[in-house]
Amino acid sequence: MGLMRLEYDEEADAAYVWIREGVARAFGVALDDSRYVDYADDRAPVGIELLNVRRGVDVADLPERAAVERLLGESHLPIFA
Repeated sequence: MGLMRLEYDEEADAAYVWIREGVARAFGVALDDSRYVDYADDRAPVGIELLNVRRGVDVADLPERAAVERLLGESHLPIFA
């Protein structure tokens, strides 16, 4: 697995965290109205879509929580758990 990275679209107030780049998304699961996890065929997470990011991101049950929290912090985006 390569380095994880975060892309934030300020206008849309949405972020995407790439967990496994170069791996095709097979299906997604909505954790709630603002958080979606994309999975590969092998059921391993490949990415996380975050909406309404300026309101704060609940990282409590996200895959790769510590790394996602670090990326959000480095991007100066609010976090709550």
